[in-house]
Amino acid sequence: MVARSELAGSGIPDASDSLSGFPESYSVIELFLFSFFLNSCTLTILCFLQIPNAEIKLSSKVRGVCFYVVTATAAILLIGFMMVAHTFVLLFDRYRRKFQHFIAKLWATATIAPFFKIEFEGLEHLPSQDTPAVYVSNHQSFLDIYTLLTLGRCFKFISKTGIFLFPIVGWAMSMMGLIPLKRTDNRSQLECLKRCMDLIRNGASVFFFPEGTRSKDGKLGDFKKGAFSVAAKTEVPVVPMTLIGTGKIMPAGMEGVINSGSVKVVIHKPIEGSDPEILCQVARNTILDTLKRQS
Repeated sequence: MVARSELAGSGIPDASDSLSGFPESYSVIELFLFSFFLNSCTLTILCFLQIPNAEIKLSSKVRGVCFYVVTATAAILLIGFMMVAHTFVLLFDRYRRKFQHFIAKLWATATIAPFFKIEFEGLEHLPSQDTPAVYVSNHQSFLDIYTLLTLGRCFKFISKTGIFLFPIVGWAMSMMGLIPLKRTDNRSQLECLKRCMDLIRNGASVFFFPEGTRSKDGKLGDFKKGAFSVAAKTEVPVVPMTLIGTGKIMPAGMEGVINSGSVKVVIHKPIEGSDPEILCQVARNTILDTLKRQS
C-alpha cells in the first residue's frame, strides 16, 4: 500500500485534452509514436483545422505543419540505427543505454533546430553521465521533452503498457529501456516503482514532471511527491530544472502551431536529503522563484 501511494503521486500525467485526443504520457517514444503516425501529415492537418483562435498567425500554423513533417522524417530515418545497435547496447550498457538516448538527442535536435533556439544556464550543475539522479522540471508544453532530450541525458520515462504493443514504436520503447505502466493495475504500479529504483541503483536516471500535466496558463502547479520518494529511498540527488518559453512557442492545447520565440533551460544545483516532503518543497520553490524572476 505504501508503494502504491507513492507511485500514485509520481507525476505521471493523466489523459490529456489535446486536439488529437492523445494521452499526455510524454515519454520520448510516445513522441516518436506521434511522429510515425504523422507520416501522411493527417494529424497535422487536423490540428491545423481545429485551432480555436482564428487570429493565430498563418505563419505559426505553417511552422506547425513543417515541425511535424521534420520530426516524422527524422524519427523514421534514425530508428534504424537504434535497431542495428541494440544487441551491443544490451551487452555493454543494459541500464543506461547511452547510444539509444544519443539517437533520441539527434532526433530532438534535428526537429527543433529549424524552429527555435535553446539557451542553457547552469550546465555545471548537471551530475556526470555516470551519476544516477532524479530529474524534475515544470511542464508547459508538448515541446518540453524535445527540449530536455537535447541535453543528452539518459532519462528513463514512464509510458503506458499499451504503447509497447505498437510495431516499431514498441520496439524503440523497449530498446531505450523505458518503464511500462498499467495505470489501474496495483501490481503494475508496484513493478513500476521497483523498476525506477532498480534503474537508479544500476546507474541510470529517471525523469518526472511532478505537476503531472502541462500548465495551461504558465503558472506552476502543485508537485506530487512520488519522484522525491524515489530519490529519498535510493539516496540519489534531485536535479530541478526550469523550462522557460516552451509554452509560448507551442501552448498547451494548441499543438498544431509553432510560434516564434526561444527557450531557456535553467539547471539548478542538485538537492540531497532523506525527507521526500522537504525535497519536494525545495525543488518546487527553486523552480517557482526562477519562473517569477524570468517573468
